[in-house]
Order: sequence, then structure tokens, then C-alpha cells
Amino acid sequence: MANSDFGPSSPSLKRKRSTSLPLTPPLSMNDPEGARILDRAANVLSTAATALLQVTILYQSDHIARDGLLRAVDCITKVYGAGGKLIICAVGKSGLVGKKIVATMKSLGLGSSFLHGCEAIHGDLGDVRKQDAIMFLSYSGRTPELLKLLSHLPESIPVLVITSHKTPAECPLLTGRSEAILLPAPIHESEETSFGVCAPTTSTTVAIAVGDMLALTIAEAMHQEDTKQVFQTNHPGGAIGAKKRSMSPIETKEENSLKGHQGLVLPK
Repeated sequence: MANSDFGPSSPSLKRKRSTSLPLTPPLSMNDPEGARILDRAANVLSTAATALLQVTILYQSDHIARDGLLRAVDCITKVYGAGGKLIICAVGKSGLVGKKIVATMKSLGLGSSFLHGCEAIHGDLGDVRKQDAIMFLSYSGRTPELLKLLSHLPESIPVLVITSHKTPAECPLLTGRSEAILLPAPIHESEETSFGVCAPTTSTTVAIAVGDMLALTIAEAMHQEDTKQVFQTNHPGGAIGAKKRSMSPIETKEENSLKGHQGLVLPK
């Protein structure tokens, strides 16, 4: 056969550029699809902001929420005074929220650890000591793994719960424990109503905010004016550590007065 039949110059082997499917233009603020995406994104932020405003009003005006916060601060400061720690227990997305709260508390010099609800009944209950307190995170207040765990906790262990419920009687995790402490973290409408899907979004945002509220309130109660110094001492890395290293000699001397403590950093 002649090379011309199969050679590189053969017209039959050349690839033809397809013109049947036009390229999709990039999204623009001026086209309907781009505007729809931007509106939906803004709605997510607006919904979260509304939920945070509503829970703020709750802790400003609701007797049960306000009493729960004061009892929680009193309970946990007494636990720390006795050499105990706050154990935060949850599963799923609430578990990730719990780990974040634990990290915040540690950075503020507040002894805390995370206990996974499933692992707890498979040996990790050994982390719970008689001087500790445990705080459950459960939006529904009826997470099966946490309900199973309750009966294995000594009655002497203080129990706190961050949940969507506004009264203790509504929350199954508080059933049978009259001294348990409720920290409400409700949202004004369900995530399925807001976004068409019940993925934990607004509810986890509010739970994190309530956890931050608790951590900072306890830190101020324990450390008072030394809260900032305690945090900086526990956070020598990153931009925060760099900022501390750039402080004046007088400021550094004040910071050094907090050194020498093991684990939990207490005020002077």
C-alpha cells in the first residue's frame, strides 16, 4: 500500500474541531444564574445572622436560658477549683462542634477534653473522673448514643446539655436528672425550611456561638483581667505568638509572671 493512504498528511485522520456544543460562558452577576447563586449565598449568611440574633435575645430575656448560663458558669468553675475538667461529649457534626469548643477552652486555660459518644461505652468512659463534669451536645436532645451513655454516668457527675430545647422538660437527655443544666441553642426555623435540605448548618453555627459564650464567660470568671495574658501564654505559635513576641519589655515582663504553671494556666 502507498504511504499516502495512511500517512500523517491523510485528511481522513485529522481531528475536526466540534462546533455543535458551544462553550459555557463564565458566571456573571448580570445573568440570571449568577444572580440566583449570589442570592442563595446571601440567604445562608442572613439566616445564620438571624439565628444568632434570636439566640442573643433569648439569653438577654429568657429566665431559663439566663439561669442555665449562670448555673453552668458556677458549676464548671467549681469543677476546675476541685481539680476536675469539663468533658464534652457528642457524635456526628455536633462532635465536630464539641472539638472546636474543647480547643477554645484549652487555649483559655480551661481544662477540657472531648469524648466521642460511641467510643465512650467501649472503654473511653475511663476518661471521666469523679471531680469532672460532662456536657452533651445534641440538637435533637435525643441522640441514641448519648442516651445510652447516661445510665453509665455516676449521679455525682454534673451534666450539662447544649440543645435546641428551651425547657428541660422537652429534652430527653435531661430526663431523670433534676440538677442537670440546660443551655438552649435553638434556631428560628428548620434548615430544611431555610435551605431545602436538613444538613446541619444554622444549628451548628448557633451551637458554636453558645459554646464560645460559655468558654469566654468562664474564662473571665476565673482569670478576670488576666484572660488575655492566659490566652497568649497558651498560644505561642502563629500570628498570635508573633504578636506577643513583638510586645514591649514591660508587657513581656507581665506575661512572664504567668509562667511556671502545669497544664491549666491560672491567674496570678
